[in-house]
Amino acid sequence: MAEKRKVTQDNFSCSICSDLPKDPVTIPCGHSFCRSCVETHWDGEDQGRIYSCPQCRKVFRPRPVLVKTTMLASLAEELKNDDLHAVPAGPEDVSCDVCTERKLKAVKSCLDCLASYCENHIKFHYESAAFKKHQLVEPSKKLQENICPRHDEVMKIFCHTDQQCICYLCLMDEHKGHETVSAAAGRAEKQKELEASRQQIQQRIQDRQKDVKLLQQEVEAINVSADKTVEDSEKTFTQLIRLIQKRSSDVKQQLRSQQETEVSRVKELQEKLEQEITELKRKDAELEQLSHTEDHNQFLHNYPSVSALSEPTLSSSIKSHPRRHFEDVTEAVEELRDKLQDILRDMWTDISLRVSEADVLLSEPKPKTRNGFLQFSQEITLDPNTANKYLLLSEENRKVTLMKEQQSYPDHPDRFTYKQVLSRESLTGRCYWEVEWSGIVVFVAVAYKDNSRAGGPDNCGFGCNDKSWALRCDSRYAFRYNNASTPVSGPGSSRVGVYLDHRAGVLSFYSVSKTMTLLHRVQTTFTQPLHAGVRVVDSGTTAEFIKTK
Repeated sequence: MAEKRKVTQDNFSCSICSDLPKDPVTIPCGHSFCRSCVETHWDGEDQGRIYSCPQCRKVFRPRPVLVKTTMLASLAEELKNDDLHAVPAGPEDVSCDVCTERKLKAVKSCLDCLASYCENHIKFHYESAAFKKHQLVEPSKKLQENICPRHDEVMKIFCHTDQQCICYLCLMDEHKGHETVSAAAGRAEKQKELEASRQQIQQRIQDRQKDVKLLQQEVEAINVSADKTVEDSEKTFTQLIRLIQKRSSDVKQQLRSQQETEVSRVKELQEKLEQEITELKRKDAELEQLSHTEDHNQFLHNYPSVSALSEPTLSSSIKSHPRRHFEDVTEAVEELRDKLQDILRDMWTDISLRVSEADVLLSEPKPKTRNGFLQFSQEITLDPNTANKYLLLSEENRKVTLMKEQQSYPDHPDRFTYKQVLSRESLTGRCYWEVEWSGIVVFVAVAYKDNSRAGGPDNCGFGCNDKSWALRCDSRYAFRYNNASTPVSGPGSSRVGVYLDHRAGVLSFYSVSKTMTLLHRVQTTFTQPLHAGVRVVDSGTTAEFIKTK
């Protein structure tokens, strides 16, 4: 059967303008043209009154009447619309494998045909029953990677043993006896692992987003606290400066007042002395005059009155001494300065130390009431992939019960060989949760994700290594870390509260009843995110993470 010829724009183009005909018309010889193209051609021949076909050169007389070709007009319009919707393949696009003259952009690739198709050629896969079972995917340039390089067959089998895709001939050759499944089944298994990985990633994203939010809040708290401290410090130092300035002003005022008093007293005394000198000079002049009197009787008569001296102004003469009237004040002020410098130096060292040691991430106070702890409530769900096979988890994965028979859990690298289980949630920042327990012995714990999974209680059990911390709850309490046990006293309770401040390295266990009583507090440095966990010992023992929100 002859191959069906593809209809293209070239089959119907006007031979004059080489484009799809616009308002197509047919002339008597059967050829079709654009109405404007053929009229323009004949207008040039009008002087000779001879009209020829631009394509076959057949001559007509008189000038033919042009007749519109309806079918050709409809077909041209359809071709024009198809051409408008067709998208040519770009350098980065997957091109259609069927297109020959002009490669169009592929819209789908077929994993059965191992070919890519444009919008026109993919129609067969939608319309023909023979193609409807084919698997269509987004356009791909890697279809040839589905072909076995050795046998040139489509690889539809997945070899678990070698973790690779193979064809059916490989299955009978080098992969004979290997554990194999269909590629679809292998994809389904890997899809589950992928979803689990995505869950872990999404959980980590949520954890990191919480951390980012906490850090944003911390930045705001730092800025608010620093601004307030700067403001308060400036006020305090301003008050201190004003106090010093006032004391300086007081000393100055007191000095000036004392200066005025002393100067006034000295000047008053100086005036008295000057008056006494004047009097003494007058008395000396009288005595000198009397000493020249030649009349003895007159001399003796006047002598008693002239020689009598008034009492001196000062009882004794003023002694000369160094001019150091207010030096003691200067010394006292300098002594005050030295003491202030010592105090400021000592206090500045203390202030500077407090500033440098201020750990802003640990600055928030620890809650003091149960309502305060509940503000940091953390929803805890247990990870079935970590549960020991003798542990039965509740529907919501909050409660664990130790059974006598093994449960039908699949093998998993995270599963504990000892009777314990970890939470799905990784814990950072500040968290609080409560565990309700019943039975003989339960360990309420936190642990790193890389806590050993294999072995007995002495190496993987919570509290028996340096990767976990646990409170043993029975008739008495005991705290365990790195296989060391510390007796703990406190009121017995079937509910234990756990408070974690990861950044501060604080882990606290509380007995919870009508009141909260601190049982044990750990101060350390956590190097990884933590997970909540429980460890049970006797059959029938239960432990449940309570919804506290």
